[in-house]
Amino acid sequence: MQVQAGRFGARMVKALGVGLLLAAMACSPIYRNHGYAPTDQDLELIEVGKDNRESVADIIGRPSAQNLLNDESWYYVQSRWRQYGYKPAVEEERQVVAISFDSRGLVENVERFGLEDGQVVALSRRVTDSNIKGVGFLRQLMGNFGRIDPRNLFR
Repeated sequence: MQVQAGRFGARMVKALGVGLLLAAMACSPIYRNHGYAPTDQDLELIEVGKDNRESVADIIGRPSAQNLLNDESWYYVQSRWRQYGYKPAVEEERQVVAISFDSRGLVENVERFGLEDGQVVALSRRVTDSNIKGVGFLRQLMGNFGRIDPRNLFR
């Protein structure tokens, strides 16, 4: 009788251990990365005033977004989402790399933007003092931070 009680206790301990392990795994955050933004090392390979659209495409690839009205700028967008347990996913980070081209199609400016406290912030600029052309699109892109309902992403 005592042997059976010992086996039962050992099974209970194992079951409790497995349950705690599964609960701990369920409470671990899940991260998802969306989009692509080139690294600073990749951007250093682009020469302002010398590279054109084709050479930029060869170096870092074509963007997922560009200024549709006049093709003066390319935008590379990357975001990181975190989901914790049953809670909806939250966007933790968003970066936009904007590459502007002049009228001859040569690279005019390379900038990296981030999102700090809901405001668009220039993290790095390579050439011009003025902001990129087509800021309206960039503000729209970055301005959606926090307004996305994750439930609508997979409908």
